[in-house]
Amino acid sequence: MLKFMCLLLLLCISYARSEITTQSCRELGFIKNQLMCSNCEKLDDFGLETLKPNCRECCTLDQLPATHLRYPMAILEVCTCKFRAYPQIQAFIKSGRPAKFRNLTIRYVRGLDPIIKLLDSNGNVKETLSITKWNTDTVEEFFETHLEKHESLGNKQSFSVIEEDDDDDFLKSNLI
Repeated sequence: MLKFMCLLLLLCISYARSEITTQSCRELGFIKNQLMCSNCEKLDDFGLETLKPNCRECCTLDQLPATHLRYPMAILEVCTCKFRAYPQIQAFIKSGRPAKFRNLTIRYVRGLDPIIKLLDSNGNVKETLSITKWNTDTVEEFFETHLEKHESLGNKQSFSVIEEDDDDDFLKSNLI
């Protein structure tokens, strides 16, 4: 009961500032940076109209101009040890699909679930997205939509693959 009252107080404070925080949204059951406003409209279909005001406070607008959606570079990071858990990501990487995107780098990072990092022209990370639930077609479509287009390179492989360089390998102690 005390937790509920604290949450209510936190919501009142947030409304007073006219902005609800990421933490407040999480406590309400919403993930602010992943919630699209179009999903709030679907709450009526399930008899959850009472959640709509909070949903609208936490949501992100669906439609952004295409000029804001294109990034000059992207990095797909994944650990090869996770390929069994994410066969759709392995299928994308092992297929010829990455070759379509010359501004895509594939980086193998030990222990990492698959993510996409979108970078600006200076190489600074602007967005990081988890792609654990994406299928092969979704990954390809995302890059087609969100990466700047470059001229065709013919049959050349156009993406980079970077293996993690780790001099502090924890298995070195097992060498004979």
